Amino acid sequence: MWFRNDLRVMDNPALYHGLKHCTGDLMGCYILCEQFIDEHPINPRQLWFIQQHLQLLQQAFINAGRSFTVLRVKRARDIPSTLSKLCRQQGVTKLVFNAEYPLNELRRDKAVVSQLEADGINCKRYHDRSLVPPGMVTTAQDTPYKVYTPFARAWRDQIKAVAFTSYETDMKPAVPPVQLPPDIQAQIQKVFKGCWDAPLEKAMAPLWPIGEQAADDILADFCRERIAQYQQQRDYPAVKGTAKVSPYLAIGVLSPKQCFIAARDASPGSWQEDEGAACWVGELIWRDFYMHIIAAFPALSRHKPMQNYTEGFAWRTDQKDFARWCEGQTGIPIIDAAMRQLNQTGWMHNRLRMITAMFLTKNLRIDWRLGERYFMEQLIDADFCSNNGGWQWSASTGTDAAPYFRIMNPQTQSERFDPEGEFIRRFVPELQAVTGKKIHNPAGTCAQYPAPMVDLKASRAETIEMFKAIK
Repeated sequence: MWFRNDLRVMDNPALYHGLKHCTGDLMGCYILCEQFIDEHPINPRQLWFIQQHLQLLQQAFINAGRSFTVLRVKRARDIPSTLSKLCRQQGVTKLVFNAEYPLNELRRDKAVVSQLEADGINCKRYHDRSLVPPGMVTTAQDTPYKVYTPFARAWRDQIKAVAFTSYETDMKPAVPPVQLPPDIQAQIQKVFKGCWDAPLEKAMAPLWPIGEQAADDILADFCRERIAQYQQQRDYPAVKGTAKVSPYLAIGVLSPKQCFIAARDASPGSWQEDEGAACWVGELIWRDFYMHIIAAFPALSRHKPMQNYTEGFAWRTDQKDFARWCEGQTGIPIIDAAMRQLNQTGWMHNRLRMITAMFLTKNLRIDWRLGERYFMEQLIDADFCSNNGGWQWSASTGTDAAPYFRIMNPQTQSERFDPEGEFIRRFVPELQAVTGKKIHNPAGTCAQYPAPMVDLKASRAETIEMFKAIK
């Protein structure tokens, strides 16, 4: 089995079918590609998270009396020959893997299948990344949906036809700490050498527990304690109101099916009638929607906007202004707190992702592609489909995008969703002494804090006029 963003033993369709139809034995393989790290990109935090879970997968395979190989290549075009060589060395007759939908991944998989089938090795692909695979939710004209709301309605109808039984095998997830043989431990350390430094690992380890059991515990805690209030609490960054399972979903330590089943089973009645569960499942539907969009419109994987007319928008690329946004030095407290949360923890609250993205694109008018890449470079839960979809929504360039005249005011958002400034003070210590509503607009009250880098009202009006002109 060729593992990618599906680093788990439980509920893994390719692993299940590979074991079920295996005439001999099944071995696992993972290939780290330097080109993908640079171009996609895959950031150091996520690479650390991947390596930690690969070690547990290796442990699970060893515990089951099976082998698991981790390899490193420089270029994507090296992957087919690398797999071909491994299959020849091990006497492999069949390759199984779970599908991925962005353009580069599809091209990679097509090249692998072509090479291996030419070698006489049977290849089989399974769907795992989304609850409903791309192509199964279409309009009456059999075309892809471009708007979320009708997609979600059709998705809810289609979900009834999806089998929701977990794929169980004789393999059991390993739990930390790993006790890999020295040669295997040395191999994986060599493969990931130089991908992150010691301070990063020290910072991330307390924030993000490792393992399938840890991920399942986090999901179970959310469904038991907070899912009922999810709709009311999800927008408040100072409140523990979200699930925070996205890093595990991003690299496949959890499957979307496991998340759906947990939400469904947490509902006293129908999940569609339960306010909290329905709202949270709606986020899983958004995740599916963006995967369907990426699969249906390959141009999005080439840094193109969904709304073609927005190619004519005069996006700025001012590196000094962009750097201030990246560093959380904009003079807008909620923006700075959110960016510092991202830089310090590798994660950002979902509403803050929208606010910061809309501020960069609509108030600073900086090219959304710069922000999209920066998030990919920082987020431990970085996922190309969701990240691209979210940025294009905020920039009004994408499918189901916010109308160009709908521009969130970060100060108003701050007053509404962080009314006491608790979240702001947590990440912007310069403002600890600022009291009351002034925390949301502290201009002139703190010598250590910068003045706002842009007038929110004026920049909003200018952006609307610019969009109107090209529309």
